[in-house]
Amino acid sequence: MKAITFDTFGDPEVLHIAEVPLPEPGPGQIRVKVRAAGVNPVDGKIRSGAMQAVFPTPLPAVPGIELAGTVDALGDGVTGLAVGDRVFGWADPPTGSYAEYALATTYARLPDGLDFPAAVTLPVAVETTNRVLDQLKVAAGETLLVHGASGAVGQVAVQVAVSRGVTVIATAGEKNQDRVRALGALPTVYGPGLVDRVRALAPNGVDAVLDAAGKGVLPDSIELRGGTDRIITLADPEAYRLGVVFAAGPDERSADDLATFADQLVAGEVQTAVAAVYPFSQATDAHRLSDSGHAGGKVVLVP
Repeated sequence: MKAITFDTFGDPEVLHIAEVPLPEPGPGQIRVKVRAAGVNPVDGKIRSGAMQAVFPTPLPAVPGIELAGTVDALGDGVTGLAVGDRVFGWADPPTGSYAEYALATTYARLPDGLDFPAAVTLPVAVETTNRVLDQLKVAAGETLLVHGASGAVGQVAVQVAVSRGVTVIATAGEKNQDRVRALGALPTVYGPGLVDRVRALAPNGVDAVLDAAGKGVLPDSIELRGGTDRIITLADPEAYRLGVVFAAGPDERSADDLATFADQLVAGEVQTAVAAVYPFSQATDAHRLSDSGHAGGKVVLVP
C-alpha cells in the first residue's frame, strides 16, 4: 500500500510517498481504509526531530494519529461492525494515518451528516481537551488563557471550558478574532504587549493556561501566572527548559466521548473547522501550513 513516510528528520520536504506493507489487524483491532487523516502540530515537531526526547520515533515512520474511513478488515474479537462501515478515531502505532490503510482499536461510528474531513477534527481535540482541562483543574468562575484558540484543539477547548462556566481569554491571529469571539471567548492577538493585553481583559489574573499553539508564548504565560503552576503546553518543547508541563500525561482515549462530540457537531451544538484539505501527494504543503501555526482549523490529508 502507499503511505506518506519520512526516513530522516527535517523540514516538510522529507515527507514522501512510499510503498509499505499492508498491516494486519490483531485481536480487538480493525483495519481502516483511510479516507481522511488529520494533521496536528505535533506531527510536524515529530517529523523535524524536535520531539525525539519525548516521543522517540524509529525511522522510517508513517505519521498521523487521526483517521476516518471505512472498515476494511476485522481482527479477532471485534463485534458489532461490518466491512464497509464508516468509522473514525485514532490510528494504532506503529501504523500511522497518513496511509491508504491503518489499524485502530479506539474508534466510533461516523454519524450521518458528518463527512470524513470533518470527522478528523475531533479525536485529538476531544481527548486533549477533556484530559488537560481536568488536569488543570479549571472550575466555574475561573479564568483560563488558551493560546492557539483558532486551531483544531483550541476551538474545542474554548467551547468546553465556556460550557463549564469558565471565562476564557483566547489568543489567535488577527483574521481569527471574530471566530474566537463567536466561540464564547475574549479574543486577543499574539505578539509584543501580550501580557498587558491579557491583564486588561483579566484584571484579577489568569488561573490557568493551555498552550495549544507551541509558538513561544510560555515566557509570557509564566509571567501572567507568576510561576509555572497550572500551565500546560501541547506543542512547545521549551517546556522542559522552562519547567512547564508538556502534554500532561498519557492519552485517555474514549470512543464514547468521541461519539458524543460527533453527535453534538452534527447537531450544531459544537463547532470545528477544516482549514484545508490536501491530497497525499501534497503532504509537504499540508505540513508547511500546519507548521505555520496560522491554519485556522484542522489541516486534512486525503488519499
